[in-house]
Amino acid sequence: MTIRILHVVTNVAHYDDPSHATGLWLSELTHAWEVFAEHGFEQTLVSPAGGAVPLEPRSLKFPNEDKSAKAWQADPDKMALLENTLRPDQVNAADHDAIYFTGGHAVMYDFLGSEGLQRITTEIFERGGIVSSVCHGYCGLLDTKLSDGSYLIAGRQMTGFSWTEEVLARVDQLVPYNAEEVAKQRGARYRKAKLPFVPHVVADGNLVTGQNPGSARKTATRVAALLSRA
Repeated sequence: MTIRILHVVTNVAHYDDPSHATGLWLSELTHAWEVFAEHGFEQTLVSPAGGAVPLEPRSLKFPNEDKSAKAWQADPDKMALLENTLRPDQVNAADHDAIYFTGGHAVMYDFLGSEGLQRITTEIFERGGIVSSVCHGYCGLLDTKLSDGSYLIAGRQMTGFSWTEEVLARVDQLVPYNAEEVAKQRGARYRKAKLPFVPHVVADGNLVTGQNPGSARKTATRVAALLSRA
């Protein structure tokens, strides 16, 4: 049977201050997409509002030689996928074996309160599917609750973009909240690498999370391994 992955991307184009642009950190999508494609998985894009996905300008410049992101930008069919993403109400959670939340600071605004995404995530998780995220993608998990009312991440080991990395990226004064701290408040057993910006993946059962943009490929590889064994 075909394994199906649901990628979650953002619709937000700027911080609270409109003069500061943000959006999807493209390589966090493309690196995972390549891994899943190599395994023959079927892939779909969903966003909180559906439709177009803006790109984080900084993700197109750093790292300078990201062939994966450049190849996506050069492919009209791939770019068209980012213009026509599904809404959560157009997605049947039962059709997907895993959900993968991409990042970029934009997701801090529209992932957190999306009840549609929370519904899909809970359904996939509770039937044993894989819930995964990379970098700021874990903002989509912060308010997600299970059927018993507990937070999905409560008591589970996980990671995501750290506050130290926010400070070093010089956006700590722009972001709307401290995602690392909120995760801990929700009961998550938050883990991070000893050094900032190095690839780091944490797996706890069917929850797989990566810390930063450089963790996308390793996160997807871990997800693929779990799905291939299922």
